[in-house]
Amino acid sequence: MILDLIIVAALLIGGFFTLVGSIGLLKLDSPMKRLHAPTKAATLGVGSLLMASIVNAWAHHDGSLNEVLIMAFLFITAPITANFIAKVNIHRRDTRDPLPQPPNDDIWATLDTPPDRSDG
Repeated sequence: MILDLIIVAALLIGGFFTLVGSIGLLKLDSPMKRLHAPTKAATLGVGSLLMASIVNAWAHHDGSLNEVLIMAFLFITAPITANFIAKVNIHRRDTRDPLPQPPNDDIWATLDTPPDRSDG
C-alpha cells in the first residue's frame, strides 16, 4: 500500500515537471530561456517517472536495472547538451557578422570577446 502511494506520488510529480518543461519550451521567447525548460524541469520529470518505474519493478516484479541506466544516461547527457546549445547561441548571438572560423589550436571551445570598455 505504501509503495503504491510512493509510485503514484512519483508519477504525479514526474507528470507535473514534464508538463512545466514542455510549456516552458513552447512559451519562452529566446533560446537561452528555452534552454532551462527541457534541461531542468523535463529532466526532473523524466527522472521522477523513472523512479516510479524502479519502485514499481522492485515492489511488484523481480526488479530491473534498466531504469537506473536510463536515468544515469539522462542525467549525464542533459547538462552536456545544454552546454553545447548555450555555446552555439553565444557564438551566433550577433547574426550581422559572419561566424568566426575556429582557431588552429587545441582550445576550440572558447569565444574571444572584446575587452570591457568600462575600465576607462
